[in-house]
Amino acid sequence: MQNYPIGTPGEPWSEKDISQWKSKQTVKRSYQEEVLDKLFNIIPEGFELKQYGSLPYDSERYPLYAVVPNNFDTKKPTALVTGGVHGYETSGVQGALQFINTKLSQYAGQVNIVVVPCVSPWGYETINRWNPMALDPNRSFYSDSPAPESAQLMQLVSDLTLSLTLHIDLHETTDTDNTEFRPALAARDGVTHDNWNIPDGFYTVANTPNPQIEFQKAVIDSVKKVTHIAPADENGKIIGADVVSEGVICYDKKALYLCGGMTDAKYVTTTEVYPDSDNATPENCNDAQVAAICAALDYSK
Repeated sequence: MQNYPIGTPGEPWSEKDISQWKSKQTVKRSYQEEVLDKLFNIIPEGFELKQYGSLPYDSERYPLYAVVPNNFDTKKPTALVTGGVHGYETSGVQGALQFINTKLSQYAGQVNIVVVPCVSPWGYETINRWNPMALDPNRSFYSDSPAPESAQLMQLVSDLTLSLTLHIDLHETTDTDNTEFRPALAARDGVTHDNWNIPDGFYTVANTPNPQIEFQKAVIDSVKKVTHIAPADENGKIIGADVVSEGVICYDKKALYLCGGMTDAKYVTTTEVYPDSDNATPENCNDAQVAAICAALDYSK
């Protein structure tokens, strides 16, 4: 996978290579129209929009918002829902918005819920996994992170001063992972990456030190009613990781500096929707994300 039009094979990208990569990125859709305009009109009673920052690439174009309760009840568990850490993964963003619009108010009496629907709006607009510095926000959740998407989200969570019971992070695995994003990663780092088959269906990524398999099963069982679950490949794996339960693999989220590893929540999962399936539609993908959020809340509250 080392064939990529930018950089020298076997050598990590220079600043010139990063600049060349950035120059090729273009805006393909509108964060304002597809995210903010919707968000401003769907906040249910008992919740408010909180601007927790903005991206320095264009602070007016890329304000960062969370939906938070008007008042946090310290006697209730607290849950965090994040979408669009990888901006190109559309249903992570649109599924979070759909949850806010259709389901959030139903859980307000039982759980303090914070929803961050689009962590990486530059990535959303350019349909990108990285930010403009060729950094992956979902590998950047650590102290003094150079990725503003990650740093500002971590600050938001820190400012809550509440222990989280649940964190569900909404993602997709797409065909472009193999055609663009993994080749770009191999080129950027000057290494070779093995290819893997893109799984056809939904799966979750649990946290290796604390997988909470019964919790993961509850999410899978709920999503089964909406879309199909990804099968293991001929080696019993999904994206190179062992399948530990139907549709469930594990990553060490803290060790990899993933969004799902930034808290000490008891219940943590990353959803992975497959939007390129012949059996998928945008609506179906959004519905799968909502079903996963609801199942996670039902199990953990």
